Amino acid sequence: MSPKIICLSIFIALLAALASTNFSTPLDILKHLAQFSPPTLSSIPLIIHTLISRSHHHRHHRRPDDKNTTKTICDNFPPDIPPTDTNTTSFLCVDSNGCCNFTTVQAAVDAVGVMSPKRTIIWINNGIYFEKVIVPKTKPNITFQGQGYTSTAIVWNDTANSSHGTFYSGSVQVFAPSFIAKNISFMNVAPIPGPGAFGAQAVALRIAGDEAVFWGCGFFGAQDTLHDDRGRHYFKDCYIQGSIDFIFGNGKSFYENCHITSIASPVAPGARVINGAVTAHGRASKDENSGFSFVNCTIGGTGRIWLGRAWRPFSTVVFSYTTMSDIIAPEGWNDFNDPTRDQTIFYGEYNCTGDGANITLRAPYVLRLNDTQASPFLNVSFIDADQWLQPFT
Repeated sequence: MSPKIICLSIFIALLAALASTNFSTPLDILKHLAQFSPPTLSSIPLIIHTLISRSHHHRHHRRPDDKNTTKTICDNFPPDIPPTDTNTTSFLCVDSNGCCNFTTVQAAVDAVGVMSPKRTIIWINNGIYFEKVIVPKTKPNITFQGQGYTSTAIVWNDTANSSHGTFYSGSVQVFAPSFIAKNISFMNVAPIPGPGAFGAQAVALRIAGDEAVFWGCGFFGAQDTLHDDRGRHYFKDCYIQGSIDFIFGNGKSFYENCHITSIASPVAPGARVINGAVTAHGRASKDENSGFSFVNCTIGGTGRIWLGRAWRPFSTVVFSYTTMSDIIAPEGWNDFNDPTRDQTIFYGEYNCTGDGANITLRAPYVLRLNDTQASPFLNVSFIDADQWLQPFT
């Protein structure tokens, strides 16, 4: 399935989650969407804005087929949500229709106590939450619990231009330690830029807190989708979509069983143009302890892209047991057009498969790792997980 079809199917699923609450019937949605061309990443912002605007003016809790009763859409809400607080865990609930104690994710974050030692699980119901969310460093131990990355999403559309810098463009920005996200998507729906566009970087999530975990999450955007800024992070069973440097930053992170999809423009067979890159790791010196390790992942989609660009001189990225489609350029990597970085970057591949994994024509500085060299990158000890990583449940 193509990445654009995946994006469209997820968007349709999100619309379906809104169907019973924002419009009288599903037909109303179809009539409304008919005025738009088929949704793409660049047209979704307008559609979402319009849907949300209309829902604010037409929201009602009475069921359209039960007008003579006082029943509301909240009657079918799970009775055990949120659960009762415990000695170690607090629960907050977010639902855009008012069936919980909060209607926005940011309001729930704001309600969490400063430096609370308890874990606060913010249960987020199905739907699109069009808001910019910040988790400050004074709010550790927060969990965002969605209902599935195809049905729960936090969405915004800032760019580097609109937010005064790429680092501030994130739809969700997390500065607190010990953050967890489960089964939820983070989306930046700013227009897709072409290579070289100025100020069009648009981050979906910036994670700048230590010891963060993402299980079954989606990250949707184009240039600079996932800002893996700093700290140790674990990504498991996630879907990451973008075009240019769409996993970037100076974090020390382990990506396991993740599906990585390029939405760079298709390139004609035989053409040598490069129009995307998966990673842009930002390690600036040998004294920094950072790097990206990808294990058992898949890379596909469209375009002709590099596995990584050396954003800074000691950029460190390793792909192991990863399946790569033929969108990966034969040279594989780029030194940011600065040959002086060839002696300091660490780019390695180990036991990868697929048409894009042929290393015969790789750039000369790329390492074909042996068992000993690859060993530190193959499991969660890479991020000291034995000291902090909690089980999924």
